[in-house]
Order: sequence, then structure tokens, then C-alpha cells
Amino acid sequence: MIGIRGLTKSFGAKPVLRGVDMHVEAGQSLCVIGQSGTGKSVLLRCILGLEHPDAGQVTWNGQPLDARRMPEFLAGFGMLFQGAALFDSLPVWQNVAFRLRRRMPASRARAIALEKLARVGLPPETADLMPAQLSGGMAKRAGLARAIADDPKVIFFDEPTTGLDPIRAREIDALIRDIVRDQGATAITITHDMASVRKIGDRVALLQAGRIVHDGPVSEMDTAPALAAFLQA
Repeated sequence: MIGIRGLTKSFGAKPVLRGVDMHVEAGQSLCVIGQSGTGKSVLLRCILGLEHPDAGQVTWNGQPLDARRMPEFLAGFGMLFQGAALFDSLPVWQNVAFRLRRRMPASRARAIALEKLARVGLPPETADLMPAQLSGGMAKRAGLARAIADDPKVIFFDEPTTGLDPIRAREIDALIRDIVRDQGATAITITHDMASVRKIGDRVALLQAGRIVHDGPVSEMDTAPALAAFLQA
């Protein structure tokens, strides 16, 4: 569904991506790991069109993901941001239904928001709370509800368990895995959490020095020499 070929990106004299080749099939869950500052978020931003690569190409369903096709692609994706990134001035249900409210009555959008909040384990009374009233785990769940509100075909997860205790982190992992499986969505997750990789990934790719140096099934990662340092951390 998504292909990346020879992608390069520098900021001034500093190269970040040095020729990334990667792909993810429809319905597959790919986890991208790597040390801080290796370009994982830049890679994600290039896919979304928020950064323009210096060279290389991003494809969607086998065709270049150019400016003409980007609106269609963006209409079918969802994203869980690292810090949930909820709008402080909006109650939770309006955060979840942010995209929906542009094309349907508020009552219908609220009903869908309540349905998605229930899907991620948040009770109905959460809908009218403000983001500042949520715990870290609740905010992550609300962010996840927003990511799936429009039943996207592609979902990006940027460090979905950062800042959570191990119990809450594994709960979020289980939710992500179930949602991706139930919706048949294609998923790309950026994470440092190897427990998350084991729970939610079909494949794992290691980004190092601006290139993908390992790409293989999660089921085989324990024997991959390139991943030894991450598995021992």
C-alpha cells in the first residue's frame, strides 16, 4: 500500500535520511524503530507530505503520492500523536469528532465520538471533559479514538506508549492491535518500546544512520543481529 524508494532528506548540512527503502502491505502492521534523532519522525512527515524529501519517492497503491493524490490519501488516514495532541479548548468528544464535524450534523458526530470512546474503553461521561481533566492514559485513549473516528484505511502511531506506565502501555498496545486487526487497517508505528513491537507489529524495520538496516518479521527479530542492542536494552 505504501512504498518508499531512495528517500533522502537533509536539514542544512545535516543529512537525516540517506536513501530509505521501505514498504508496507495493505492490512500489515509495520513498526519502525531506531535511536533518538535517527529520522523516524522525519520519515513519517515525508510520507504525510509535511516535509518534502530532497530525492526519492513515496508511493501509494503503486503510484507516486504527489500533490494531486495527497488529499485523497489524507482523507483515509488517522494518526495517534506522541503526546495525544488534543485541542485544549475543545471537550473530548469534539476532539474525537474534529474531522467528522466538517461534513455531518453535530449530533451525528457526537454519537460516533461516543462509540469510538467506548471502543477504546472510555465511559460516556468522558465525552464532556476537557483534555486537562484527563490522565495521561485517558488522553492516549482519547487520541486513539480520534485516530479511528473516521474508520481510516491507514493509521500512523507516533510513540503510542511514551509517558505511560507498563500496565497502561500494554493496554494501549492491545487496543492498537485489536483495532488494526478489526478494521483491516494498514499501520505504521514509530516506537522505542520493544514490548510494543512484539504486541502490535507484523514486521519491524530498524532505521540507523539514515537507512533501513533491518526489515523482517517480528517473529524472527530475536535472532536478528542488527536488533541485538535494542533487545538487550
